[in-house]
Amino acid sequence: MPHSSLHTFLLEVGTEDLPARFVSSALRQWRTLIPQTLKERGLTGEVNVWATPRRLAVLIEGLPPQQPDQVVEIKGPAATVAFREGEPTPALLGFLRSRQGSLEDIEIRPTAKGEVVYLKQVRPGQPTPQLLSELAQQWIAALEGPRFMRWGDGDLRFSRPIRWLVLLWDERVLPLVLESHSVAIASDRTTYGHRVLSQGAIVLSHAQDYATALEKAGVLVDPEVRQQRIREQIAALAAEAGGWTDLEVPLLEEVTHLVEWPTAVLGSFEARFLALPLEVITTVLVSHQRYFPVYTDATRQALLPVFITISNGAPAATPLIRGGNERVIRARLADAEFFYKADTAQPLEHYCGKLATVTFQDELGSMADKVERLTALARQIATALNCTAAEVAAIERTASLCKADLVTQMVGEFPELQGYMGQVYATVSGEAPAVATGIFEHYLPRFAGDRQPQSLTGQVVGLADRLDTLVSLFGLGLCPTGSSDPFALRRAANGVITILWQGEHHLNLLALLQEYAQAFCRQFAAKLSAADLEQQLRQFFSQRLRTLLQEDLGIEYDLVNAVIPEDQPELQIRALRDVVDARDRAQFLQKLRQSGELMAIYPTVNRAARLARQGTLGTDCLNIRAVKAKHLETPIEKEFYAALKDILPTVQQAQGQRAYGAIVDALVSLAPIVSRFFDGEESVLVMAEDATVRANRLALLGLLRNCAAIIGDFGAIVQTESSPSAP
Repeated sequence: MPHSSLHTFLLEVGTEDLPARFVSSALRQWRTLIPQTLKERGLTGEVNVWATPRRLAVLIEGLPPQQPDQVVEIKGPAATVAFREGEPTPALLGFLRSRQGSLEDIEIRPTAKGEVVYLKQVRPGQPTPQLLSELAQQWIAALEGPRFMRWGDGDLRFSRPIRWLVLLWDERVLPLVLESHSVAIASDRTTYGHRVLSQGAIVLSHAQDYATALEKAGVLVDPEVRQQRIREQIAALAAEAGGWTDLEVPLLEEVTHLVEWPTAVLGSFEARFLALPLEVITTVLVSHQRYFPVYTDATRQALLPVFITISNGAPAATPLIRGGNERVIRARLADAEFFYKADTAQPLEHYCGKLATVTFQDELGSMADKVERLTALARQIATALNCTAAEVAAIERTASLCKADLVTQMVGEFPELQGYMGQVYATVSGEAPAVATGIFEHYLPRFAGDRQPQSLTGQVVGLADRLDTLVSLFGLGLCPTGSSDPFALRRAANGVITILWQGEHHLNLLALLQEYAQAFCRQFAAKLSAADLEQQLRQFFSQRLRTLLQEDLGIEYDLVNAVIPEDQPELQIRALRDVVDARDRAQFLQKLRQSGELMAIYPTVNRAARLARQGTLGTDCLNIRAVKAKHLETPIEKEFYAALKDILPTVQQAQGQRAYGAIVDALVSLAPIVSRFFDGEESVLVMAEDATVRANRLALLGLLRNCAAIIGDFGAIVQTESSPSAP
């Protein structure tokens, strides 16, 4: 197609100031949705999706004037219904009339359910401008976000009121009307620039003029261009101040979506505020004021008494903007200084008494009650982990103080500093370093991808805190439903599992849940019985473990199912008795698959496991006496028996040591014998007519299955396309 026949389309939705989070979300949504819908309609073009706080826009270049004709295939009635004695039936003719088709347009195709009639039609393409007018309205209506509202009498819901609408096909305005804020907004060619840096409306003569015209009016519509300018300006000011600023932070994206014409401003504050804990200063700067801290160097261990903010005002007003921001930050840091001095006037332990005035949950008592429960649970966990007396003492002390900072003035003003201030105040109060560190780390991980607690005190107290919350809220019937999880219980359970993984703690999680659930039901008015509570917790943790293995560790679904089958409670129980071992077995199976070693044992083990289900041997039996030597009839089954007898001590030893490689080696050595047992001249009929012989042969296969089951349920593993077929 000649280049001159290609066209440019522009859609701009002008709004009141949008939240930065929605701007980011809208960009992601449109960058997926718009190319997808264009492709579905046979259109191609270069799609640019842009946004500022006051507008969302898409510019599509290289569009054809006409949508290509589309071939559509429509499934009709079954051939047996469509034809009778070679003639079309009323059912077929009625189908064709409803679709405006003819007999010449149909063909009969075989399907899994028999032959079916398909109608093939060619739909003429629409003029592209007409199609894009329809799609523009769909794209706007398809956007989703929190707290969408109707801003007028119409049905359109949006993040903020829509104030103007631009819809251009080259130089031509395309028709579209939106109902927003009790006003019908009709599309035209008029847009608006920066509130301060431009004057009046901007009339676009052509869609391609959009970005250039707005840049002249003080608006950089491309967020990537704005962000790059912000990066360059901040780096220059940080260097001017003799410091370094971290730009790989969420704040950079946020401020990018808060401004249309960014101007970096360097401000300062009194050096005396540097005596405050570093995290206090950065929280005030970043979380509360959206300022970038300036560190002395890239280690981020110390700050300079300066900050950088991104202004959306006139660059000429920079001195005025700097002065206003400096007054605000001085006031905020002075408040933090006052809180810090007031809080440190008393030791951290002093604040524990005030926890009785803070409600944890109406039916569960105060935060002081929770601390008492989690301290006892932490002691129980420490004992189960064989901690030393000194370690137990540090864990108990950490647990008793871990929530004390919640009632300090600093955390009351800056809740995001909980845990961190507890560590700071514990250090100031002279607590042991292990206690101070544990107070902070017991909150870790706080979100997906967050760092894990490294200290034993942080790990154990973190486990106790989460387990108390999980058992208590499940006991009150407040478990997550669907996508709703108001108490973040999925995150808490994920935290329990990842902490056990991080610390390599072989803790019997199931026994702990059972014991604590029973204790909860004795102490509180639970909404369900102890047995039902235990079952819900087991199923919940099994699902979280499955999810983490798949999503965080990348274990393939069938291998996860081999370690934690959804339909085998006894194997779920084994996994929860040691989640570290469950992880290790899943990763071991993944490694076997990747190396190709899995297929050396899979065919024989899987075949044996399928047949062994028809026997009576329990899945945990590894005793060769389960097979009666006197009932062995053929040389191959006697050889099978002798080989099993030889490897079982090795397998039992490997099971105790979790040496799964040794079990695989033993199974590999058995594979040729089992293959001959099943096939070839020496093969035997497992399901012999004689019940005694049949039971003995099934017991042989059951022992083989049980050796493999130490690693996982091989029956749940799916044979890959590249794998050799099972015998």
